[in-house]
Amino acid sequence: MTSGNKPVPIKDGLMTTKSFRDAEKALHWVGEIYNSNIEYLRYAFQEFSQGRWHEGRAHAHYPYLEITIKKAPAVDNRLSFGFLSRPGLYRTTLTRPDLYRAYYLEQFALLLKNHPEAELRIGVSEVPIPLHFALGEHFHLEGDLSTEQMIALPEAFDQPDLTVMDDTIPSGTHVRKEGEPAPLALFIAPRVDLSLQRLKHYTGTSADHFQKFVIFTNYQFYVDEFLRLGYELMSASDDAETAKERGQYTAFVEPGNLVKYNANIEGDSRGKTEGKKLPRLPQMPAYHLKREDGTGITLINIGIGPSNAKTITDHVAVLRSHTWLMLGHCAGLRNSQKLGDYVLAHGYVRDDNVLDHAVPLWVPIPALSEIQIALEKAVSQVTGLDSYEQKKVMRTGTIATVSDRNWELWEQSIPIQRLSQCRAVALDMESATIATNGFRFRVPYGTLLCVSDKPLHGQLKLPGMADKFYRERVDQHLRIGLMAMEKIRALGYGRVHSRKLRSFSEVAFQ
Repeated sequence: MTSGNKPVPIKDGLMTTKSFRDAEKALHWVGEIYNSNIEYLRYAFQEFSQGRWHEGRAHAHYPYLEITIKKAPAVDNRLSFGFLSRPGLYRTTLTRPDLYRAYYLEQFALLLKNHPEAELRIGVSEVPIPLHFALGEHFHLEGDLSTEQMIALPEAFDQPDLTVMDDTIPSGTHVRKEGEPAPLALFIAPRVDLSLQRLKHYTGTSADHFQKFVIFTNYQFYVDEFLRLGYELMSASDDAETAKERGQYTAFVEPGNLVKYNANIEGDSRGKTEGKKLPRLPQMPAYHLKREDGTGITLINIGIGPSNAKTITDHVAVLRSHTWLMLGHCAGLRNSQKLGDYVLAHGYVRDDNVLDHAVPLWVPIPALSEIQIALEKAVSQVTGLDSYEQKKVMRTGTIATVSDRNWELWEQSIPIQRLSQCRAVALDMESATIATNGFRFRVPYGTLLCVSDKPLHGQLKLPGMADKFYRERVDQHLRIGLMAMEKIRALGYGRVHSRKLRSFSEVAFQ
């Protein structure tokens, strides 16, 4: 809100808490509160940066959503989210209603549908918006302020507070203080904002480009093939059927927010390109094959190792993906396997160590039938092999994930005994990490790996062998992953988000 040219503090202008039985109206009020807060902070910072701010501390706060449930609902017992199972007061803070509009609308509507006696209450929370999150991803404080201003900044503006950004809610270790509302969502607003900023840093693309179906890979070869496919889908076709098929995707985005629009779709942006390539790639570059409703496919090259796998999934999780797939290479552990064979994970040995504190080792990480079936069918269709013949090129079994790339150099009796005891059929460095974080964050997950070497049988990954293998197999592997995602999308995400991933006492938000 403004008074003349000067915004007034949100606490003085929009403090009214309102109740709603309409999801659209509720979200509109969220937007009013959030946008007014952001406008005020940006005004205050502009004044501060130009040496004109003399009004003490500039406070602004996130909107909150709360709902009171007086009785347990009678809902479809096939549902995994969208309802609260126990009476009580529930609350969460909200951010970026522009980015999360469709998501919030659906969560609001489900709450109202499943709790017809309740109302959504929207108001201004006591959780401050850190200045860093209000300025957006394109502004860098350190580069635009003097040393003296940087020193004075914490006295004028709220800074990110890590004490309120922990993951105790998704990790199942959250302890409520007496009289405190129960959580309504897995992530509160500051935690979401932190991850949105980190996603841009690590992947080189803005959060609004990310799609609901995410493929993680550990090799550049998959990126090269995804790039080729993305630009092929964006190119114009004279064949009506091909043009229609390509037209389901609206744009292809590379790091740096380089956007290529589909030449098969009418409109002002038809076939145009916006943005520039980055001079160098970020740590874990992301590429997005976009659909209008956000259900396209994002591919992220996470590189090698469980630390990267945890880092990126910690942040992608706030976007509430519908599926995570790991497509990459692995060491085959069985003599019957050949280079180029596939491994469909139905279990994981977690020797990666990076999530042991959040998800104890005694917690099982189950295979999700909807994902498994989609992957198995995709392998069959792409290879042309039926379910029995498919066994010649694919094993279903346990994948061991380790943190030491040079595990082959261990004294050999150690890996041989351990891998034999757990019945592992393949070994890699990322799959269990991604699956475990999928389990922790309630994101459906699956793994299909390709055997690139067999160290226990004398077939080591050497440059010449690897290059030949990659050229022959990557295209098929990626097509299997994309087809599996199409099958999962066709199910409808209400069926994909399995009850296996939800606790007996869960937050309502997906």
